[in-house]
Amino acid sequence: MGQFRLFQAYGVEIEYMVVDRDTLRVSPVVDRLLHAASSLPGAALPEDEDAQHPGSVELGDIAWSNELALHVLEFKTNSPAPSLDSLASNFHASVVQANALLAPLNACLLPGGMHPTMNPDADMRLWPHGYNDVYAAFNRIFNCKGHGWANLQSAHLNLPFDGDEEFGKLHAAIRFLLPIMPALAAASPVMDSTPTGLLDNRLEVYRQNAKAVPITSGRVIPEPVYTKADYERVIFGAIYKAFEPRDPEGVLRHEWCNSRGAIARFSRDSIEVRVLDCQECPRADLAIIALVSSAIKAITQGRMGDLANISSWQVDPLAEIFLSTVRNAEQTVISNGAYLEALGFPGRSASADELWSHILSRTLATEPGYAEHAPALNVILNRGTLSRRIMARLGNDVSAGNIGRVWRELAELLRANRLLGE
Repeated sequence: MGQFRLFQAYGVEIEYMVVDRDTLRVSPVVDRLLHAASSLPGAALPEDEDAQHPGSVELGDIAWSNELALHVLEFKTNSPAPSLDSLASNFHASVVQANALLAPLNACLLPGGMHPTMNPDADMRLWPHGYNDVYAAFNRIFNCKGHGWANLQSAHLNLPFDGDEEFGKLHAAIRFLLPIMPALAAASPVMDSTPTGLLDNRLEVYRQNAKAVPITSGRVIPEPVYTKADYERVIFGAIYKAFEPRDPEGVLRHEWCNSRGAIARFSRDSIEVRVLDCQECPRADLAIIALVSSAIKAITQGRMGDLANISSWQVDPLAEIFLSTVRNAEQTVISNGAYLEALGFPGRSASADELWSHILSRTLATEPGYAEHAPALNVILNRGTLSRRIMARLGNDVSAGNIGRVWRELAELLRANRLLGE
């Protein structure tokens, strides 16, 4: 983002998996999809892209790109957006276009944080074209056939900063809110054809996917560092040193190898939030992102809590809350009174959805853009996270047939840009 100050621009990325329309098995055809997309009217390829196997295609306000796995497609804002207004409709337009191109391949996009029945050991195929040396290095070190690499789809929020002062405020606000973000966005209750009891299995496998080099993701909650120099020393320095024996060529010596729940991207002066599961439709993703962004902004501006206090929190108490919301999402009981007090909540204990309702009332609900997101947030805060609503849809029948029925419904909701239970 580079030239932007705090909250002058927003970057949003949403990942979807491509599946067979009949069986819902993952369909590794994203290279064919991107090649077809490159021929759409108005399509453009970034400089140096391979015309036969493009990894990215620009289509107006939204760019399409590949990911590590050949069955995963990412949509992202093609340039920093001045606001979040109307982005949901832009992303949905790309969903419609992609599904039209996938129809001749008997494939379609599937939303949600994880595929419920995917066998990553059998179904994973790495992207085989440009940038493959990086993916191959990751695969050599981490074995990317596991769920934590092959089966996790998220929505990323990128927020800019200008200089250390803005970086420090933004990093403090983001890391303090990270523990409760799964209480809005959990969308992965089923893995290996089984409801596991956790509502955010994507984050559970995400936090463990780098066991070979644990410092890569740490405890997901970033360390309390608030300058570029300290970040590079404490976080990047430790990661690069741990990689040296396994990556002597330095292929992975880049800031994107950091797998915390929020990562500093000093190359573009932004912080990327990575703990939000992909929802059932862009309206839901953008509503969550709008609330999270508004809450982060309020903290950076001192309108919600004392920033010095918030900056002082260490990793352990935040990680404890995070693990609870990974398990129970919006029904997590937060009994850390100091955490609630820091966010101005009037009580010593609260469920996570109560806390988010409180935050909403003091942030996004007071802003002009709230009307666009109110219907989706009403569903999420009153009827539960997508995970909770999926489990209610499944009921007592967790057979393969019923799981398939519910995920086909999610695919239809993605096409219609509607929420489950709306």
